[in-house]
Amino acid sequence: MKTFFSEGQLAHNPTHEISDGALQPAVEIPARAEIVRDHVAAAGLGPVLAPDEFGLDPLKRVHDPAYLDFLASFWTRWTNAGRSGEAFPFVWPVRGLRTEPAPDHIDGLLGRFSFDAGTPMGEHTFAAARDSANAALSAARLVAGGEQAAFALCRPPGHHAAADYYGGYCFLNNAAIAAQWLIDAGAERVAVLDVDYHHGNGTQSIFYERADVLFLSIHADPREEYPYFLGHAEETGAGAGAGFTANYPLELGADWTIWSAALEASLERIARHRPDTLIVSLGLDPYERDPISKFRLTSDDFTRMGARLAAAGLPTVFVMEGGYAVDALGVNCVNALAGFAGQRG
Repeated sequence: MKTFFSEGQLAHNPTHEISDGALQPAVEIPARAEIVRDHVAAAGLGPVLAPDEFGLDPLKRVHDPAYLDFLASFWTRWTNAGRSGEAFPFVWPVRGLRTEPAPDHIDGLLGRFSFDAGTPMGEHTFAAARDSANAALSAARLVAGGEQAAFALCRPPGHHAAADYYGGYCFLNNAAIAAQWLIDAGAERVAVLDVDYHHGNGTQSIFYERADVLFLSIHADPREEYPYFLGHAEETGAGAGAGFTANYPLELGADWTIWSAALEASLERIARHRPDTLIVSLGLDPYERDPISKFRLTSDDFTRMGARLAAAGLPTVFVMEGGYAVDALGVNCVNALAGFAGQRG
């Protein structure tokens, strides 16, 4: 299985985040990707390749042009305002306020195009996010060309980013960009299965009114866990997309027995959709010792997960999302990919 990763993805290097109401050391750090890259290489799963450059057009198929312009111009605007260091928003256009016309001031723009205060931006954020999206696009193109599976080592992650806002450490929605590229390349149907501990609110919102991309998410109950305001079981799609979203919110402390039942339900729904390609938003934070999560999957459970995904028999693009137990991240990722590859034989 080929892996796609760019060293440029490491340039986004936050030092702090706002979490639980306090300024704390950042957990979405470059070491996450470096450790996974090194473990994948050492495991002999296949080569680690630099992604190709796809330009802005695939990003524009998913993200609002004004949002992309904000990301591209952010650092210039930030420094022109006399700022330096990491940027955090502090005001948002909530109920009763307006998003249009967009503010001119950088503080207003940060609030306009974000949904939380915990996702720092810096000088190299957009370039790193673009490289991450290119990894997902390269993996999607490989699978569209006949490979059974590929792994996009995406960092920064993507599944919390919507068409016109960032948050949850995510700036460009890598899985959605890959899914749209596959549709544009001729796929009739795509399924995106998000196994991250946190709900993939951005991916859901992008495809919520569409029938060509089935979105499914297994995650912690949003009544108790981030992102809090999306991911309930009754959210099943709207308009043309009615019935093409499926959420499986689980209780905190869920172990493999509980989690795998949701996986089986997801795979049954995917089988009915008959997708040309399956995209797996591979969050590794359901792990029992993840510092910001409260599920209880073991390292061996990720092997079981990979094997069960392989048994679905679909061309599969793995797109890395969250996972913050840095010491175990490489092991858990390799277990999932090796479980998939072993089942495929």
